[in-house]
Amino acid sequence: MNKSRLEAFSDGVVAIAITIMVLNLKIPRGANWGELSAIAQPLFSYLLSFIYVGIYWVNHHHLMQPVHGVNGLILWANLHLLFWLSLIPFVTAWVSVDPSASPPVAIYGVVLLMSSFSFLLLGKALLAKEGENSRLALALGKGRKNQISICLYILAISFSLWNGIAGLLVYAIVAILWFLPDRRIENLRWD
Repeated sequence: MNKSRLEAFSDGVVAIAITIMVLNLKIPRGANWGELSAIAQPLFSYLLSFIYVGIYWVNHHHLMQPVHGVNGLILWANLHLLFWLSLIPFVTAWVSVDPSASPPVAIYGVVLLMSSFSFLLLGKALLAKEGENSRLALALGKGRKNQISICLYILAISFSLWNGIAGLLVYAIVAILWFLPDRRIENLRWD
């Protein structure tokens, strides 16, 4: 099967998720700088989630670049990833109510953890089709960054049960880890 429909659908889901998140932001009541403080928490939640959705979009693009085609397993693995990404607007809105509250920050972490896990599963499904000696295998390597992220998410969820802000700080660290480009993927030529 051709991969273009999977990529187009994934791009659409990501675009909708980002749109829903920004629509949850409330416009300040006044036109002075002090009014921004009233929406600081939702802005921070939006920024962190926008970065996460952007990271998944970029990495999904890199993941699909060397792929020649898809099968049913890949389609379902991709839907699994999109399911978790589609929950990011919900948990973002919930965290923005009170970033120090444990339940929303912990659930935010569960969504991030499951997104990471589902991305790992998508990579494995693609590797099964493309082969262990493919360009995709070369680009993915051993997946240590993903494994480290999963461990950090579990740590952050644990921290957030004690203090929501502590959990959010770890989520921000994971975002920074992924924001830094992976040279293996950036330096590969796909032509």
